[in-house]
Amino acid sequence: MDKQAMKALTDVDIDRIIEMAWEDRTTFDTIYDQFGISESEVIKIMRKSMKRSSFLMWRERVSGRKTKHAKTSEAQRFHCSQQDKFKSR
Repeated sequence: MDKQAMKALTDVDIDRIIEMAWEDRTTFDTIYDQFGISESEVIKIMRKSMKRSSFLMWRERVSGRKTKHAKTSEAQRFHCSQQDKFKSR
């Protein structure tokens, strides 16, 4: 994703990406499917949007976590009815 595409993300989109990145059972593949943003781009958003200490805590939490990658995850992800409410905006 280039800089122009990153600028096209709304504040609501960025908030949702951050929320999804913090969730243990939401894979980076799911974020990519919804927003077209790769894992490295999610990391850039997290780094830019969070305090350094919060970012470091998140990176430590997701590093090596199997549930953040669909290929290695056994978690089955179910969506609540309100989860996609931000996509319609």
